[in-house]
Amino acid sequence: MNKRVVILSRNPALHSTARLEQAARERDLVVRVIDYTRCVLTVSELGPMVYYQGEPVRADVIIPRIGASHTVNGTAVVRHFELCGVDNPNPAAGITASRDKITAMQTLIGAGLPVPRTAAGGTPRENGALIASVGGAPVVVKLIEGTHGAGVVLAESDASADAVVSAMRAAGGQVLVQQFVRDADGSDIRAFIVGGRVVGAMKRQAPPGEFRANLHLGGTARRIRLSDTERDLALRAAAAFGLNIAGVDLLRTANGPVVLEINNSPGLEGIEEATGINIADRIMEFIQFGTLDRYSASHDDSESAPEPAIGSADEDGAERVAAP
Repeated sequence: MNKRVVILSRNPALHSTARLEQAARERDLVVRVIDYTRCVLTVSELGPMVYYQGEPVRADVIIPRIGASHTVNGTAVVRHFELCGVDNPNPAAGITASRDKITAMQTLIGAGLPVPRTAAGGTPRENGALIASVGGAPVVVKLIEGTHGAGVVLAESDASADAVVSAMRAAGGQVLVQQFVRDADGSDIRAFIVGGRVVGAMKRQAPPGEFRANLHLGGTARRIRLSDTERDLALRAAAAFGLNIAGVDLLRTANGPVVLEINNSPGLEGIEEATGINIADRIMEFIQFGTLDRYSASHDDSESAPEPAIGSADEDGAERVAAP
């Protein structure tokens, strides 16, 4: 019997969701997309149950595509499926931990992974100490729950950093301050992890005058070869959160690569276009067999011929809607 796969996504027309559904159907999997915000969760003497549109959801495995603005409700649904004994490549605990930037940094450091110098906490009185603790300006100021480059500001002076931190605090946001890695020169690396393998990697480059390399902000991307150290860091980062499907962002510095952040619901459009690899099928291969044994572990290492630079969204909540 073919596995019953449920993709948890608010919109089946989102590019990544549509690609996953297509890849599942091509493997003859029984696939369904459901809006996790419309799920009803019940507990009774019969045990936990998830209902959608008035009917119990029957699934062998789920693929969470939880938007950042729905993390709490979305992970509650994921957790309920876990209680029902449904397989899940990305557990609710890992999604929650990777979404909160402070928790994510703590998790990475706890796993012994290098990260940019980072500070958080305190009150407005401690702004100066917060900024000084990462080496002073220039610094990157981030909202803890920001995504897609939103709520991320480069402050060129201590005074401007103080003003940005104060403004974000005044607006009710939780803030962290991070060392600005000038060595990266406006670029980062996205390593795409599936089932404990790096199945593709790209280098994203910010446009002139911008330090954020997010593709939907105008960045470009090309396929690259990871070093052994970079591959090891990416795999260890995903494992630290228990994530089998993840996008790990790295920065290349003069002192070696560091882990910038981890995305538990990475977009497929940018990585597939930049690398030419059918990432959606790699995900469904793992979902179907629980392994990527048929897939060469060195596939991500082979540098392709120069690819045209692309500039499309790279994260679930900001990507384009697929054409009908």
